[in-house]
Amino acid sequence: MTDTQDGSYDAFLDALEAGDGYYYECADGHALVPPRRVCPHCGDRELERVELPETGSIVTHTTVAVPTPQFEDDAPYVTAIATFGQVKLTGILRDVDPNDVEIGQEVTVTIDTAETTDDRTITFDRHS
Repeated sequence: MTDTQDGSYDAFLDALEAGDGYYYECADGHALVPPRRVCPHCGDRELERVELPETGSIVTHTTVAVPTPQFEDDAPYVTAIATFGQVKLTGILRDVDPNDVEIGQEVTVTIDTAETTDDRTITFDRHS
């Protein structure tokens, strides 16, 4: 199915929140996180919508103790990058002890709101 996304990051967050996460893939196999209309690697405009795997794996993480004003009330918190199939997502791990986070740990993705701003943000939950 070809779908050229309406350019809305909110639509992507809505899909993640509903459990219908997706990414785009070009004919050359480049995986892209929405919103995208063109592959930045090869210029392909025929992007296919691909279902995001249910679980991902943490590839790196850091604990933020001194946040930007946008996340002042959220600190301290753990920010992680996790691979979901071919794509990497950056999110916040909620309600975890920073010492219990490990590279390779499986997570699921959801949407939560930042305590400071009430903006929606990508969050990860440990997969059980």
